[in-house]
Amino acid sequence: MYLGIDLGGTNIKIGLLKNDLTVQEKLKVPTESETDSNRVMTNLIAGVKQLLVQTQTGTDQIKAIGIGVPGQMNIQKGLSIFSPNFANWSNVPVVQLIENEFHVPTYMDNDVRVNLYGEWQLGAGKGKQDVLMVTLGTGLGAAMITDGRMMYGKSNSAAELGHLNMYRHGRPCACGSSGCLGRYVSARGMVKTVQEHLAAGETSVISEWIQGDESQITAKMVSDAYDQDDQVARKVMQETGEILGYGLSSAINMFNPERLIIGGGVAAAGERLLKSTKEVIAGHALKVARDVCDLVPAELGPWAGMIGAGVYANQQAEK
Repeated sequence: MYLGIDLGGTNIKIGLLKNDLTVQEKLKVPTESETDSNRVMTNLIAGVKQLLVQTQTGTDQIKAIGIGVPGQMNIQKGLSIFSPNFANWSNVPVVQLIENEFHVPTYMDNDVRVNLYGEWQLGAGKGKQDVLMVTLGTGLGAAMITDGRMMYGKSNSAAELGHLNMYRHGRPCACGSSGCLGRYVSARGMVKTVQEHLAAGETSVISEWIQGDESQITAKMVSDAYDQDDQVARKVMQETGEILGYGLSSAINMFNPERLIIGGGVAAAGERLLKSTKEVIAGHALKVARDVCDLVPAELGPWAGMIGAGVYANQQAEK
């Protein structure tokens, strides 16, 4: 058996996978990412213990644990160096903390690479050798398999599309730069764009829903308002989709994938968001690269990261 863990900005998703990589049981616990690394790791360990108790599974039955963590990392040392989704988070020894608690071999990777391992083996990337995956969640992440191998780069930060600079002097990013793609195309980015439209005096049904408390705005509200023909929501979807289109055009030109998988919670907006994305790609990606690339939704759903982490644990343990 394997444990897969997806450390998200909002929830930690934990799953027990059988040897054939089917999910036996899963649960999620709040991350509390606005606190600090001690609280987040305490929540994670408590969640794993809860799942083991629920399933009456002993740690001796677990062959390996896989965990996907957003941000920059030293995979060899099991260190999460920096994550834009977490407060008070620097050089966190994620692998050591988990291994000290459960005494099971633990393998960490970037959350999107872990997602892609899952989609590549069990989902939308099956049978493909050049696959780019972009996840739209709290932030924007990406990973790339080229010639049948995951791209890592010298510092394990290859294919970091979330930090493509889209505006010379744009919104500040936690990475230290500004104008990054992920600051516009993500749940947080969409909320910020809504707030900017409301601050400019535009009227939206979203204002009625939040009763003056802008901290209550969510990306899902934008989809719901869009379906009511709300003009602010429609503008926000179009703007966000277009910016994504320009970012993906650059990625298609750079990586030449045969398949581009879009996943993550924000991707649930579907064509509301992606219609303008596809229009921009059609007009801006190199034709020779665009013609061999299809854009498809992820297949493994909101638990993709957890499933992929279990797949990754299996792959590492079998080496």
